[in-house]
Order: sequence, then C-alpha cells, then structure tokens
Amino acid sequence: MNTDRTAATWWNRLNLAFDELFILIALLLLIAFFSVTADNFFSTGTLSAILSQLPALTVVTIGMTLVLISGGIDLSVGSVVALSGAVIGVAFTVLGLPLFVAACLGIVAGGCAGLVNGVLGSYLRLPIFIVTLGMLEVGRGLAYMVTGSQTAYIGPSIQPLALPIDVLGVSPAFLLSLGLVVLAQLALTRTVFGRYLIAIGTNEQAAKISGIRTEPYLTWVLVISGLLAGVGGLMNTAYLGASDPNAALGLELSAIAAAVIGGTSLMGGRGSIVGAFIGVLIISVLQNGLAQLGVSEPSKRLITGLVIILAVLLDRWRSHS
Repeated sequence: MNTDRTAATWWNRLNLAFDELFILIALLLLIAFFSVTADNFFSTGTLSAILSQLPALTVVTIGMTLVLISGGIDLSVGSVVALSGAVIGVAFTVLGLPLFVAACLGIVAGGCAGLVNGVLGSYLRLPIFIVTLGMLEVGRGLAYMVTGSQTAYIGPSIQPLALPIDVLGVSPAFLLSLGLVVLAQLALTRTVFGRYLIAIGTNEQAAKISGIRTEPYLTWVLVISGLLAGVGGLMNTAYLGASDPNAALGLELSAIAAAVIGGTSLMGGRGSIVGAFIGVLIISVLQNGLAQLGVSEPSKRLITGLVIILAVLLDRWRSHS
C-alpha cells in the first residue's frame, strides 16, 4: 500500500513538473512573439511595467491556487483587494493612524472576509461558489461605503513599497511576492497542511473517512486567501499611491486563469504554486504585449477571456489524460 502511494506521489510530481516545463516554454514563446511584433518590448520600461504589476496578482494567485487545490474557489479576492486598500486609505488619511497600523488593519480586513467565507462554506456547508460570490458584492460595497465612493490619496509615504530598489532594480513588493511563492510552495509540498489540502481536494469524503477533520483546513485556506488578498490590497495601494474602491475589478478571473494555466485543477487535488507564478507571468506579458501592439481595451478583454477558456480546456484535458 505504501509503495503504491509513494509511486502515485512521484507520478503526480512528475506530471506537475511536466506542466511547469510546458507553461515555461509557452511563456518563452509568448515573449519571443511580442519581441518580434511589438517595438521596444525588451525595453527597460516594459520590464519595469511588468514587474510593477506582478506583486498584487502574484499574492492573490497564491491564495487562489491553494483554495482551488482544496476543491473550492474564491470569487471575492478582487473585491477584498479593494476593501483592504479602502481600509488602509481611510485609516491613514482620515483616522490619522500610522501607516504600518493602517496596513495591518487592511490585511486583517482581508483575513476577516476570508474567515466569513470559510465558516459559511465549511461549517455551515453553504456552496462556496455562492458564498464567495456574495462576498464579492459585500466586499465591493464595503469598499465604496468606507471611502464614500471616493479615491483616498495617500501620497508618496506608501509608494516606496512599489518602487524599485536602486541596487536590485526590483521593488520590495516584488521581493515579498517571490518570498511568498517559495513559502507557499514549501507549505504545499513539505507540510501536513499541504498534504491534507491535496487529499481533501482529491476526495473530501475519503479524507474524512481517513480521519481528517476537513472543516478547519477548508476554513483556514480561505482565511489565508483573504489575508493574501489583503496583502495584495496593500501592494496595489502602494502602486497607485492611493486607495481606489474601483481597484482590482476582474482580478479574481486573472488569478483563476493564472492558477489553471500553471497546472492547478479546477476539480481540486492538483496544483503548483511555482506553476501558478509562471501563469501570472504569462498573464502579465500578454497584457503588456497587447498594449504595446495598440490592441483596444475591448479586444484585450476578449483575448483575456479566450485565454481563460483555453485554460479551462487544458485543465479538462489534463484531468482526462
């Protein structure tokens, strides 16, 4: 039995490694395409634009990937990013709290939203799709209420988080997002928490029979997703220099697309944080490359939607192969 389980584990790891290699090749081909078709794609400005947009999407995608692996989905992350930014902006500009305290409050607000999702979805057994869809509206509504539907300008005091460090050429937010990718990948592959998430996502009923109390794990993974969305709200606020209640519209779709492109199954039980990060790179390169080609906003949304559909088709193909 142990031999069969070990063989299955190594086979799953081999499949994930193949997926990561495949999407890495796809990323390189995409870069090569835009380098030929778009002027100055390899310029410092383009690289800076891509790196500045990565942190918020990266941390949100980490949380989304963990939730998807557990067999759930979190449609509220975009609104939670906006809510977190709104709390940070109002706490700093209106209440006069120190920026560090305001940032912590924004992240905690994200965690609270995730806790509500987790309790309703895990302990009350409400469909997680409906719960997080409701939180999508609640979070966005609260963001408007907190800010009075106005952008709260914070100014340069928060922007160093998103500005490149002179020696390294990348921002602290980018380094933090990379660190979270490494930590999340280790947690998924080297801890009991990660193994249980995979087991629950593969077959929740079987996990319960084997003695795993699934409710705490399903709750905690949504709390983690909410906290990471709160961190994303902080990063997005630093990038804008302001908290915008309209921020991160549709971010949940980009996060789902990046996770699935990176090898995460929408059916649960399978995924990779590293692969999801490569998926984030593909989304960012695609958006910036299309912008350099002068593609209109409606066409960009059309292409992004087609990429999401393609990602779902790839997931379906992987699940039957």
